[in-house]
Amino acid sequence: MEMTVRRIAGKVANVFREMHEGQRRMLVLRTAMDRYHENSGAAPDTYAEFLLRTSGVLLHEPPAHKRLRKRGHLAV
Repeated sequence: MEMTVRRIAGKVANVFREMHEGQRRMLVLRTAMDRYHENSGAAPDTYAEFLLRTSGVLLHEPPAHKRLRKRGHLAV
């Protein structure tokens, strides 16, 4: 019985963790300066524009060992 409760609690925690990550990513995307730029796909014209575009929070890819662990390929 205790294992079942722990398993369910773990799944609920994973859902909340995933929702939090989604909210964080949406905040980063909504506040990105590229979103409000006319031609966001083009390279910046000046160094000042480059600094403005990269001034927000950057999304970082997780390290390989965390990605593999998430997929279940690594038992560390």
